Amino acid sequence: MQSQQLGRMRISKVLEMEDGLPLPMVMPDVGGAELERVLRWYADPDLTPDPQTSRLMLSMHSYVIQIDGHNILVDACNGNHKQRSVPSVHEMDTPYLANLAALGLRPEDIHAVMCTHLHFDHVGWNTRLENGRWVPTFPNARYIFSAQDYAHWSEQEEELVHREAFNDSVLPVVEAGKADMIDISGDVPVHHEIGDGVWLEPAFGHSPGCCIVNAQAGGAPALFWGDVIHHPLQLIRPELGLLDYDPAAAQRVRRGVLERVADSETMCFPAHFRGTSAGRVRRDEDAYSFDFVAG
Repeated sequence: MQSQQLGRMRISKVLEMEDGLPLPMVMPDVGGAELERVLRWYADPDLTPDPQTSRLMLSMHSYVIQIDGHNILVDACNGNHKQRSVPSVHEMDTPYLANLAALGLRPEDIHAVMCTHLHFDHVGWNTRLENGRWVPTFPNARYIFSAQDYAHWSEQEEELVHREAFNDSVLPVVEAGKADMIDISGDVPVHHEIGDGVWLEPAFGHSPGCCIVNAQAGGAPALFWGDVIHHPLQLIRPELGLLDYDPAAAQRVRRGVLERVADSETMCFPAHFRGTSAGRVRRDEDAYSFDFVAG
């Protein structure tokens, strides 16, 4: 994705990696007709009109919002050298920081890190290994965590991979005194003000305290929906969830977001879409499509 300039705000993508699974393992009731429909506007070499030969691939990336002299990183992917019970992200060694440097940014240049939720693939680069200890990757940043998600994962032991990430990618930030716990009971401004700055919006469902990051600065609005929507197939079938904590709530949020932004000027920045990732939602008969920005 080329950097997008929206008013006085510039938004860039920092790629970490891509990963996926055979489609029938993840969304077993998706059929050929739905694949053909999404392939009209989504060019993905791993999707074919045949579910049996298709893979559901997700991109893992962060976004950097540059606004009013501040550099704000949204979602921190998986991280390097992390001990994970999920083999595909265990002991990774990716050029994530080099990709950040390609934007002209060092870890020291990031002023805030906002995690849409505290799942393992959104918090990993919060910390990096230094002399055998996990330390904040972005030493000058305040880390914005949902108080609701933090409370949940402070007590939750059952989902091992998320607990692993909580221990090495969230707790060290808290112990370093760099975390701000935000009660996301309604819209909360975190830079300047709602409507002209950056603010959080509750989007509970995929996790107990997940949120959406909104931003606007004299141009078109930007919306970072985290895991409200993982894959373009969910625009064709909004009822489809993916590992949601509360599936009914997650579906309500997903449908509400799609209806709100459809055919508007809002530029959406999905956490896991491949390709250029960003784009605008359009109505498509009884469902939606996604108009990706140019590469």
